[in-house]
Amino acid sequence: MQNGFFEVRNLTKRFGGLTAINDVGFQVARDEMVGLIGPNGAGKTTLVRLILSILKPNSGAIYFKGKNITRLKTWQIVEQGIAGTFQTTRPFRRLPIIANVMVPCMGPRTSRRGEWVKRIEARAMDALEFAGISDLAMEPASRLSQGDLKRLEVARAIATEPELLILDEPFGGLTPTETELMAKSIRRLHKGGRFGRLHSEGAAMIIIEHKLSELMKIVDRVIVMHFGQIIATGTPAEIIKNEQVIEAYIGKEVV
Repeated sequence: MQNGFFEVRNLTKRFGGLTAINDVGFQVARDEMVGLIGPNGAGKTTLVRLILSILKPNSGAIYFKGKNITRLKTWQIVEQGIAGTFQTTRPFRRLPIIANVMVPCMGPRTSRRGEWVKRIEARAMDALEFAGISDLAMEPASRLSQGDLKRLEVARAIATEPELLILDEPFGGLTPTETELMAKSIRRLHKGGRFGRLHSEGAAMIIIEHKLSELMKIVDRVIVMHFGQIIATGTPAEIIKNEQVIEAYIGKEVV
C-alpha cells in the first residue's frame, strides 16, 4: 500500500543485547484508524516512543507526508502534525486542568493558525468540551478520576490539532460507560469537523489497546506485534480468526 501519508520503514531498536523492535515496517493512510495489539512486551510502546522521537532507532526510518522525521526532536514531531497520549498519564497535577491544556495551545503549530494569547484559554476550553470534561476546567488535575485523566490526555493532544493521533490504551482503567464515551470522542475526532475554535480535517489514528472487543468496533485495520515484530495485519474480522494471532496473543476468538 503506497499512500505517502505515514510510513515506518525497517525500524529496529536495541537496548543492549535485547532487540525490542526488529525490522518493523507499515503504513497508515490519511483516512485510517489502525489498531496496534500484542501481548505485554511485544514492543508496542517502544514503537510509539520511536514514532514520537522520545527514543531513536538503531536503524530504519519514519516518514510523514513524504518527509523523513526520524531524527527530529519530539516538539518538532508535534509541529509536523503528530501527537500522542500515553498509558500512564502525567498531568501538571497542581494546576487546573484548563492550564494543562493551555500549554499545548501555545505551540507554533496552533498559533500560526490565527489563534494567539487572548484566545488560548478559549481554545483550551474547546478541547476540554470535546473531551467531555469542560465542567471540571478549574479542578486541579490531582482530583481527577482515572477516566477523566484519560480524557485530559486526549484534550491535550487534540489541542495541537494533529493530523495523526497515537493513543496508548485510551480505554485502560475506564468503566463501560466511560469506555463508550471515549469511543464516541475518538470516532468524532477521526471524522473531523470544527469544535469551537479547534478545527480538524479528521485525524488518522494508531490505537494501542488491550480491550480488544472495544477496539475492534472502531478500527479499520489491525496490526499485531509479537517479540518486536509484526506477525499479522488485516481487518478486525481477519485478525480474530488468524491462527497465528490466536496462538500468540488472543487465546480465543473475540466475539
